[in-house]
Amino acid sequence: MASTTTGLPDRYRPLDQIGPDETTPTGVIQSWRAKDRVLNRDVAIRVHVPAGPAAHAWITRALTAGGLATPALAMVYDASEGSGDPQAPGGAAYVVNEWIDGETLAERLRSGPMPERDVRLVLRRLAEGVAEAHRVGLAVGGLTLENVVLRPNGLVGLRAVPAASGTVHGDITALGELLEACLTGVGPGARTATGPSDLVALARRARSTEPGQGLSSVAAMASLLAERPRTGPTPPLPPHRGEDAEGGRRRRGRDRRAEAAAPVRLEPGTLPPVPPVRPGGDDEPAPVARSPHDTIAAGPALPPAPPAGEEEPFGVLHAGGSTPAGRYADPADLDEDDEDDARKHRLVVVALPLLALLVVIALAWWIGSSVLSVTDAVDEDIDGSTPPATSAPGAEGGAGEEPAGEPGSAAAIAGAQVYDPFGDGAPENDDDVPLSYDGDPATSWPTLTYRGSPAFGNLKPGVGVVYDLGSPQDLTGVTVQTALPGATVEIRTADTADGALDDFAVAANGTLEQHTELPFDDTVTARYVLVWLTGLVDSPDGFSAELAEVEISTAG
Repeated sequence: MASTTTGLPDRYRPLDQIGPDETTPTGVIQSWRAKDRVLNRDVAIRVHVPAGPAAHAWITRALTAGGLATPALAMVYDASEGSGDPQAPGGAAYVVNEWIDGETLAERLRSGPMPERDVRLVLRRLAEGVAEAHRVGLAVGGLTLENVVLRPNGLVGLRAVPAASGTVHGDITALGELLEACLTGVGPGARTATGPSDLVALARRARSTEPGQGLSSVAAMASLLAERPRTGPTPPLPPHRGEDAEGGRRRRGRDRRAEAAAPVRLEPGTLPPVPPVRPGGDDEPAPVARSPHDTIAAGPALPPAPPAGEEEPFGVLHAGGSTPAGRYADPADLDEDDEDDARKHRLVVVALPLLALLVVIALAWWIGSSVLSVTDAVDEDIDGSTPPATSAPGAEGGAGEEPAGEPGSAAAIAGAQVYDPFGDGAPENDDDVPLSYDGDPATSWPTLTYRGSPAFGNLKPGVGVVYDLGSPQDLTGVTVQTALPGATVEIRTADTADGALDDFAVAANGTLEQHTELPFDDTVTARYVLVWLTGLVDSPDGFSAELAEVEISTAG
């Protein structure tokens, strides 16, 4: 028998209604907790009134969600469009979901905000589940505090998957609202949004409607939540007592030397300071201030301090003086040094002109021999017989040099790989990339098929293939062949294949036809060429594009 309350098949016995009714453009959806009598387990059932064609769009979304397998989204067990008679057995339009036990996020946040670690963990896992749905072209919808459940095992789950309608932008905004609620709490325990600055900024970006300010995808939000939180600088440890005393002595020594080296301005009516005694002879004159306003630059009061941990050697006194041995040079030694410097100077003065003269002679000999050899060769050609007009290089047995490549010849492609910096890590038909430059237009590299929008299902700004030429070359353009005309493309170049998209400079752009030439405005020297697809075309199952043959032209 069918339930007289909901018109469900007898397999499902409704236990109690949960949550408010959800109004849709085509009717009303009621949610129930029910018992699956065949498998003896609790399930969640949502019933669409009226049944039949009015529920077709919702049931189609549910069938798409049935292919997902992520703990963050309630699994879809069963779905039926119904016959339109809610009282007949199986006449109701319904979707059967996994029943998720646990505390709802709304109940948890009534006691106050969540700790930072829990916020990052819960929102990241939820965003990863929603990103997986977006990858297959399904906007989840229904991301509310009442539908998000904290499972007892530490995971998070979303009930009521999918909602009657939804958009990718709506999912991003809803996740931003959930993040803000986790930082503020709800009800009497709510407070102003505080916490880590990166989480507060992420919530604001997710809810932003300003162009260029919002998030591009839920996958980007999950990636930001997975990053390690930034921490402030660690305060320096206090120095060891012994180290502090030693450092203090060194600083005081430097301060004293700096003060001694600074010029001293004498006030009117005061006597000049006595210059510090410096080791030297008895006949060495001491500096004298000529007037009260003169400035006297004081010399170092003490010899430089020895390095820390070393003892200063005792000074050895000369006879009749007080100069430490080795501290000041002997005048005789200074005279010998001056004589050595003079000899070196004379040697340099004599050697440089001689070296310049030798260079000039060698250069003149090389120019003369080259010019004479060329002149002799020309004279021999004039005196000899003129070759017949029909002769050509390489006419006999292929002898002679090969002709140079003509301008616009195709560059040899050493390798290629998919470039997908905004993707979720899933392969984009990577194994088919060599088919895009194998010389056969009948084979191609296709993108994945995206649903909902030619802008890659509103999941990312583009995808492409990076071609490696093996070495930097002068390039003039790219020719692309495809069996799916209409896709938009940019040709970008760079010296490395691992950079961000902005590291590839745009050299050309356009809309692909079956055979499209994309010339560069100026010759570009680069090793890597990125064919970056920015828009897809309608295909039987959604939106996609393909590259059948890519040919990169050089400057010749």
